[in-house]
Amino acid sequence: MTTLTINTEDKEILKAVKALLKGFKVSFEEKDDTYNPEFVAMIKESEEQIKEGKTVNYKQGTSLWDLTPTE
Repeated sequence: MTTLTINTEDKEILKAVKALLKGFKVSFEEKDDTYNPEFVAMIKESEEQIKEGKTVNYKQGTSLWDLTPTE
């Protein structure tokens, strides 16, 4: 089996490719590769915290449980 990945946001191109595959009787599956909105929000919040300097300095040999945020 061979996997072919097509990257497009153009619905007309997607429709044409699907029609072509169906015409050649090629089976295919469609997956939505969008991220979970909660995960995206968590990443954006973390990026804001980094911009605001709300980070932790880690020194080798330090226990992660002993770290405190720098402000």
